[in-house]
Amino acid sequence: MFQTAVIIAGGQGSRLKPLSNNKPKAMVVVNGQPMLYWTLRWLKHHGVKNVVLGVAYKKEKIINYLKANKNFGLNVHISVHTLDGGTAQGFKLAISRFVTDENFIAMNCDEMTNLHLPNVVKVHQKKQPLVTMALAPFYCRFSVVDARKDGIVHGFKYGHMLPDVPVSIGIYCFSREILKHIPDTGSIEHAVFTPLSKKKKIAAYHLTPDEQWLSVNDIKNVREVEENPQLLELKKSAGPKRALKIL
Repeated sequence: MFQTAVIIAGGQGSRLKPLSNNKPKAMVVVNGQPMLYWTLRWLKHHGVKNVVLGVAYKKEKIINYLKANKNFGLNVHISVHTLDGGTAQGFKLAISRFVTDENFIAMNCDEMTNLHLPNVVKVHQKKQPLVTMALAPFYCRFSVVDARKDGIVHGFKYGHMLPDVPVSIGIYCFSREILKHIPDTGSIEHAVFTPLSKKKKIAAYHLTPDEQWLSVNDIKNVREVEENPQLLELKKSAGPKRALKIL
């Protein structure tokens, strides 16, 4: 298991207002605790010991929270970037300042998941790419229409999981060599992942049926996490798998 994780926690969370009033997105409360708490708890459970937090908006809220909780027993470094610099600047500064590991975890702070992190690490170690990206099936929030060649609508599927349409869940394994490919500013998804994919430098890990994920971007997502307590479970349940409940 990798010992170090870089977390980008610099966002404002404007779509989460009023929950994000006067606090950064990472400090928005989900199921009784800030999102940052759940992320750190999950990383620590899987053996991560060193955390680099890329912060920007109202960074003092995060710094004070960590200090009050003694960094949750983790070795924490704070890397400050600007909002305008985007995720590319956030990752580039955090990695170049504090990461010496050859391989490490990288992620956004707003991903709620019961993913078994060592599974992703194993793929990264086997394939040895620059990036290993965790992927989940796309959960379509619109009605999927069964429109056939006869020109007639034969039915609808609501809340339909599309297993053949994978989406990135914002959790990765990075090789430190990725630093050579990160620009000073911009979106790491567009500026880094797109060109690396054309060079076949990105490996994929598909979540198993027992692994689920939700990204918290608006108030409805907060409610969805609270309706899916299995997302916050650290150990696999012995009971039957619970379907992801999407509101």
